[in-house]
Parts: sequence; C-alpha cells; structure tokens
Amino acid sequence: MSSSHETGRGVLFVFGAFLIWGLFPLYWKPLHDVPALQILCHRIAWSALFVALLLLVQRQWGWLVPFVREPKRLGIFALSSALLSTNWLIYIWAVNADRVLDASLGYFINPLINVLLGRLFLSERLAPVQKAAVGLAALGVLWLTILAGTPPWVALGLGLSFGCYGLLRKQAPLASLPGLALETFLMLPLALGALLWFEWQGQGLFGHVDGLHDAMLAGAGVVTAIPLLLFAAGARRLKLATVGVIQYTSPIMQLLLGAWLFHEPFGAGRLVGFGFIWAGLALYSGAGLLDYLRARSVKPA
Repeated sequence: MSSSHETGRGVLFVFGAFLIWGLFPLYWKPLHDVPALQILCHRIAWSALFVALLLLVQRQWGWLVPFVREPKRLGIFALSSALLSTNWLIYIWAVNADRVLDASLGYFINPLINVLLGRLFLSERLAPVQKAAVGLAALGVLWLTILAGTPPWVALGLGLSFGCYGLLRKQAPLASLPGLALETFLMLPLALGALLWFEWQGQGLFGHVDGLHDAMLAGAGVVTAIPLLLFAAGARRLKLATVGVIQYTSPIMQLLLGAWLFHEPFGAGRLVGFGFIWAGLALYSGAGLLDYLRARSVKPA
C-alpha cells in the first residue's frame, strides 16, 4: 500500500475523530435535564463496558497483568483517569450550562498550555516564537478576565486538566484502546457507586424518563471510544505537524455551534480576547509548520 494512500487514510481518520469531538455539544445538549455528574458516571460505566467488549473480541488483554503488577504506573493511570474524568465533567457541565464558547476556548488554549507544562515539568526549552505565542494567549485570557470580571474558569479548567492528563500519559504510555480501558476500569467502582446512590436517593434518571434518554446515556460509551480509535488509527499514519493542524477542527466547530446554533453571546469584546489567543496559535502553528518543512527539505548526504 503506497505511502500517499496511507497518509490519505490517516488524514481521513484523524479528521473524523476531531469532527466527532467538534460535534459533541449536539450529543450532550439533549441531556441537559440530566445532572452533569450523572452523565459522567454513565459515560464512564458504558465506556468501560464497550471497551471491555472490544478487548474481548480483539483478544487484547495481555497488557493488563503487567500494569497491575507495577504500582507506580498504575498510580500514574489512577491520576490520569481522575484528570480525564474531571475534564469530561467540566465539558458536559459547560455544554448544558450554555457555555459552549468557553469550552471551545479551553481547547484553543490547550496546545499552548502543553508548551508551558513541558517547560515547567519536563524542562523543555521554549523557543522565542513559543514564548511569544504563550504570551499572546496569556494576554487573551487576561483580557477575557477583565471583560467578565472573573477568569474564564471553564476554559482554564478544560485546558489545564487535559494538558496535565497528557503530561501524565507521557510518563506511562499505553495504546489508545487499552489506555481508555484502564482509565475507565479504575473509575468504574466510583461511577457505579454514585449511580447506585442516585438511584437509592430517587434522583437517578436512567430508566425513569424515556427511551431516548436511556439510549443516549448508554450510547455515551460508544461515542467516547469511536473517536479515540479513529484518532489512534490516523495519528500513527501522519506526521505530528499534520495532526497539530487538524486538531483545531474541533474547537472551531464548537465555537460555531456555540455562537450560531446555540446563540451564545460573542460580542466584539470577547472577539478581541479570542483574537489574541488565535494569534498565539497562528504563531505557534506557523513556526511548527516551518520547522517541519525545513526538516523535509534537508536531504541526507
């Protein structure tokens, strides 16, 4: 199979993943009357069941025993699963609290948060262009804070939780499907315990509203796993620079959904704040693309 064909498939898979992630607000909005914590618990429980079935079909259980026997790596995954669950909870709450624009901002600033975390925790040196990009993003956050009178906590919470999650996953790498399986398995006892508590308190909504709600809560496992599998299949066929460009599909779609479909306010003042952040992203992405093109142009002797 030709390299160009594999690259084309990779672009298709990765774009499909970010397309699904960009459309996530359309999935969570119909569940606005279900508390975000309940949605999260169902997402964890049904995701764990779905990935367990996939692992059973594919006979991919060999990685589990070595992980259980390594407390340090298991502890890292316990922390990463807690961060991932926090990220999911903030995102679900934001969508159903009419804060889709804030959620999109979180994923716009995430690449620049990753750069900053790499400097703080991995001693990665920042190039002048990266420093300027982070500075522009900081100006944007500062402007939005002044404009609203409070920091954009939703965006910062999403960006930081996902950035720290990625940082931890670097310390204990695992393929996408086994990684999701382990993270959901670790959170499963808490999720099931919470769901039983909600039911006992008469607050549980699964099985008590209508079939659509039940189907969408159960389907949360499928819509969680599918984009991750698409991303894993596509990312290994592509250069990191290509994936970095495609990743902006998701927050752009969320921004459009929030502003045009859900009619969230997006005035000139907010546009200025987003503009600083977009300028930082353009600077960061442009520099990365130039480095990639220069590396490709260097021919081995």
